[in-house]
Amino acid sequence: MERRTQRYAIFLLGLAFGYLGSSYLPPVDKVETRFVKESGEHVGVQRSTDMSLFWDVWEAVNQSHVYEDEVNDTDDRVEGAIRGMLQSLDDPYTLFMNEEETKEFEQSLVGEVEGIGAEVTMKNGMVTVVSPIKNTPAANAGIRPGDVIATIDGESTMDMTLGEAVSKIRGKKGTKVKLEILRRGEDELLPIEVQRETVHFDSVQWKMLPDGVAYVELIQFDENTNRNLNAAINEILIEKPMGMVLDLRSNSGGYLDVSVDVLSEFVDDQRMAVGMKSRIPEENKVLKTSGYARLSDVPMVALINEGSASASEIVAGALKDWGRAKLIGKKSFGKGSVQELRPLDKGATLRITIAKWQTPNGQNIDKEGIVPDIEVELTPDDHDNDRDPQLDCAVEYLTKGTVCEASKKEEEKVSFKK
Repeated sequence: MERRTQRYAIFLLGLAFGYLGSSYLPPVDKVETRFVKESGEHVGVQRSTDMSLFWDVWEAVNQSHVYEDEVNDTDDRVEGAIRGMLQSLDDPYTLFMNEEETKEFEQSLVGEVEGIGAEVTMKNGMVTVVSPIKNTPAANAGIRPGDVIATIDGESTMDMTLGEAVSKIRGKKGTKVKLEILRRGEDELLPIEVQRETVHFDSVQWKMLPDGVAYVELIQFDENTNRNLNAAINEILIEKPMGMVLDLRSNSGGYLDVSVDVLSEFVDDQRMAVGMKSRIPEENKVLKTSGYARLSDVPMVALINEGSASASEIVAGALKDWGRAKLIGKKSFGKGSVQELRPLDKGATLRITIAKWQTPNGQNIDKEGIVPDIEVELTPDDHDNDRDPQLDCAVEYLTKGTVCEASKKEEEKVSFKK
């Protein structure tokens, strides 16, 4: 596929704050992060701001604080001041990353991290799991989308920042962390112990299901997704599928341009995939599909859930608006803002919200999520017994043209649109 010159990333939490573990918990991103090389000149900075109060406090600490070591560690104080300033914006997606966090965030975009393999965000002031990655320690331990992490090794997270929670969950590979989880529908906290590991994951997995249905699961929109999806499509075309299920469940995001590339495989013309609305109208953008599709004639269903966020919501939203695929599952996470990643001194980076993105029909789904066409629950009992009524419903929809009983809706015939 043709590569765009400018890269965007759409993680839920940009910083290394996505995957719980060694150095951080995204994303995601994951929603959009534009990687920009600045000249070093500070453009548009308001120099008239009165900073006298800040400097009064700084000098008071220098002169009077009793702990000399803390006073002398000016780098930590500067970093703390920056984090405090950003926290005052009440925007969990505007983040400061020091050099170590920046390196780990970049590493997460190539499909390998150390930790427990879950992505979190701050939601209603609580440390909340967006999604665990399939076949990681977090997923295998039973952590689920929407779980609230109430305690970490016995310590309440109530007054923790996301960064503080991350630092307590991360740790050396092979060590364990004890979490207490608040889960909807449960009356008591659930104790879950997870062993930290190096987490490897392929961004694309696929297989043929009975009745000629191709099943493609997108784990993340990362550096390898285009290559992996291209290889999968080559094999899928040989099978001549009668339909396809695109699984976006618990996919927390990744690169924006990769989400547009993925969408380009399903429609054979150039059409709006996503729009970005900026504070500055001149910077508004519309990204379109390439017009070169290989699966435009294959009927589709896409699966979403509470852990589908950012880039996966862009794909789901476009497929729904176009009428290209029906969405089955549960309402998605709701991450519709755009961040830009700016390099800073000493290897640090700033992730700052600069815009909101919109579906082709002009909808911004931030804090709202995308409602599926057919709502199907996946219960704890289903999970524990390895049942997947959402996938079953998708296959029935494709093969029989009927809405499954699990959706609690009347059975109806359906037509597929390209």
